[in-house]
Amino acid sequence: QVQLVESGGGLVQPGGSLRLSCAASGNIFTIYVMGWYRQAPGKQRELVATITSGGTTKYSDSVRGRFTISRDVAANRVWLQMNGLKPEDTAQYYCNADNVREISGYRHLEVWGQGTLVTVSS
Repeated sequence: QVQLVESGGGLVQPGGSLRLSCAASGNIFTIYVMGWYRQAPGKQRELVATITSGGTTKYSDSVRGRFTISRDVAANRVWLQMNGLKPEDTAQYYCNADNVREISGYRHLEVWGQGTLVTVSS
């Protein structure tokens, strides 16, 4: 079984910074894409940023230039550095792993974490 555990959420003032972390555990052989999504109250879950095992990144327009995604492929960890936070960044942030291959050869199409809450408010 593969699990993702997020940490680093909390309350921050507008303009502040937070760093989210996500660790994948289990009998993992490879993970192709890891990323962050978020869901604000009353809204659909949306992509924030993703990063492939080769280091190719993708960001939503709303966070590009403020957020930075990074990854340790060998350690199966991904981070999201969030700077210049705005009230509209308030949401539950979810870690995602796509195309996860276990050592046994079993492949998960995608795995989700439980989420960590980010609140941006003065």
